[in-house]
Amino acid sequence: MPSHRDGLQSDDLENSEGMSDWNTKDLIATDKQFVWHPFTNMPEWCVPEHELIVIVEGHGAILRDSRGREYIDGNSSIWTNIHGHNHPRINLAVRDQLERIAHSSFLGTTNPAAIELAREIVELFPPTTLSRAFYSDDGSTGIEVALRIAAQFFQMRGEKRNLFVAFRSAYHGDTAGAAALGAAKMFSIDHEGWRFPVRAVVSIEELEKLSRGPSDEIAAVVIEPMIQGAAGMRIWPAGTSAAVRDWCNRNGALMIADEVMTGFGRTGKMFASEHENALPDIMVLGKGLSGGYLPLAITLATEEIFSQFDGSVGNGRALAYGHSYTGNALGCAAARASLAIFREENVLENLQPKIKELDSQLRPLRELSGVTEVRQCGFVAGIEMDDVETANEVCRRARDYGLLTRNIRETIVLMPPLCTTGEQLERSVSALTSATEKIKPEGRASARAGLAAVSPSMSRR
Repeated sequence: MPSHRDGLQSDDLENSEGMSDWNTKDLIATDKQFVWHPFTNMPEWCVPEHELIVIVEGHGAILRDSRGREYIDGNSSIWTNIHGHNHPRINLAVRDQLERIAHSSFLGTTNPAAIELAREIVELFPPTTLSRAFYSDDGSTGIEVALRIAAQFFQMRGEKRNLFVAFRSAYHGDTAGAAALGAAKMFSIDHEGWRFPVRAVVSIEELEKLSRGPSDEIAAVVIEPMIQGAAGMRIWPAGTSAAVRDWCNRNGALMIADEVMTGFGRTGKMFASEHENALPDIMVLGKGLSGGYLPLAITLATEEIFSQFDGSVGNGRALAYGHSYTGNALGCAAARASLAIFREENVLENLQPKIKELDSQLRPLRELSGVTEVRQCGFVAGIEMDDVETANEVCRRARDYGLLTRNIRETIVLMPPLCTTGEQLERSVSALTSATEKIKPEGRASARAGLAAVSPSMSRR
């Protein structure tokens, strides 16, 4: 039988710290020939002088590449990893499930892992609130089904509510409906006919103005509670989520909370909605749901919403939406193990001093030349530079100091796994400091000339 590394071994093995059985040159050449990467300027990616980092291993907050170099996972592998890589609890759960079955259809049958995960997730919320879990594959599809649920809910009640409200600079995913909430305009990919009707507002004050206008047309208001991720880690003013909840109550609209990024401890509580006691009618979970192991999302809804879907697909009173891998047993097993880790390792309690440590470590960054603002929400930070090119160059140079992260336009993201130690936090911020100090004022002109090989934009799905 051929090895999974068949054709990748070489006599001239490359490793800066010892021998490796990965042929990095061949891997890079093969990637550049066959692979299409997301949110990436592929012509720049594929130039011969651009060195790719090939990740082959991870333990805790540390990633290792094919040359043996180690990096702190400074953005949790695009905001997905919660408890660290290769966590024995999740590894065991996935292996045990794999010994039974990896996947079976969720259309017409069910499976224990999905059943138990749904119960465990629902039990994280107060009784009679979010009581039903609909599975999908990722945050984008989780938002997509949330929009469909909201639109069909009012349609079946005979109400002509089909308008959605989102906040400017929001980013809720890349599928057609989700992209209509913000990503389509953010990345200049807006196409007529692809989207739900959406009204963008800037603030609660602008939302309030809709009360005097088309509020009876609005099906739902969608918000990333506490912090907008892909907008550049922009933190909402205190009380924003509570104000959205109040507005929806007064105007008969549903509140949809996108907790794809903020869920599972990132803000210091299990869910960002808890900070202002602003539980939504629909909540979308993804990314960290499986601990960062496998694609999985859940769209939660209240019993009131669910009870409206009381018929068949044929008579239009069932939700005609689903995916081939809906309720995937492996993903659900990983997610159940992740929830067990929260309980068994007191993750949220142990996170509180780390949040304070992160704040302390970030303070000196505010004094660095080129840094215009540092924002922190729980265990999430955004370091805003004076321009996009500088932010991109700092991320590139930070690799030399053992940190992997990415920037969203001019904002550098620092969002490591919750298991990250105080010493690793210190090393992460030190890497950003050293990388920033390396870029002299005259060097910024070089950065602007396009040294970066990858687009600064970053997918959150």
